[in-house]
Amino acid sequence: MLKEMMNSGCSMSIAGLDPSGGAGILADSKTFHAHSIYATCVVTAITAQNPYEVTNIQKIDLDIISDQIDAILDVYPIKYIKTGMLYSEDIVKLVSSKIKEYQLKAVVDPVMISESGKNLTEDNFASFINKHLLKNSFLITPNIHEAEQLSNIKIDNQDAMIEASLKLSKYTHVVITGGHLEGNDILVEGDNLHIIRGNMIKTENTHGTGCTYSSAITSNLIKGNNIHDSCIKSNKFIQESIKNGYNKTPYQFYNKI
Repeated sequence: MLKEMMNSGCSMSIAGLDPSGGAGILADSKTFHAHSIYATCVVTAITAQNPYEVTNIQKIDLDIISDQIDAILDVYPIKYIKTGMLYSEDIVKLVSSKIKEYQLKAVVDPVMISESGKNLTEDNFASFINKHLLKNSFLITPNIHEAEQLSNIKIDNQDAMIEASLKLSKYTHVVITGGHLEGNDILVEGDNLHIIRGNMIKTENTHGTGCTYSSAITSNLIKGNNIHDSCIKSNKFIQESIKNGYNKTPYQFYNKI
């Protein structure tokens, strides 16, 4: 089983640990496996949380984070990675340097605030992403609130989403997710702008959807899909995840796609 999954592709998530399993590296790992991608994980922070609240955060020592990355990349043939909760400027700088060192293609989920409203970063975190990581990323996947912080543009409609996407696309490919607005995602890859249609689902079952979406995109890129197709397939995957999250495993709803 391990050999078969490695033959279909390997990835790495560099993110925080959510012990409830709904977000962070556990959600990433489950999503990779649902796409038959072998998952490796690097822990940047340990949180005490559940779907409704975050009560504590412990940042991991930089040397340990660096050693985790090196130990994995010394063995596993990884080209695409995803990043999630990076918490602080020094972690952002470290991860950015490792992306350059190993010539990785990074899908960056610029995690800033939990679904329950808890701040998951140091102050001025958006400026750290812009300064150190944006230029070294392959694709960035902010939600509405994160895109506002990164672009300094107030986003309250689709036109503003497009404006922010175009601004951020000067540095990298970008898809802004629309789950906090009208449901559509805006993708800018190079000179191409795409509106990826999505359906709003009335539910509170959205813990970890940003993590799952970016991991699904990474998985589809590993499988050889282009950015546009990867985002379309991942949009469908996340909608199925939300609709079936209470009573289906990732493997069950993925087989429906």
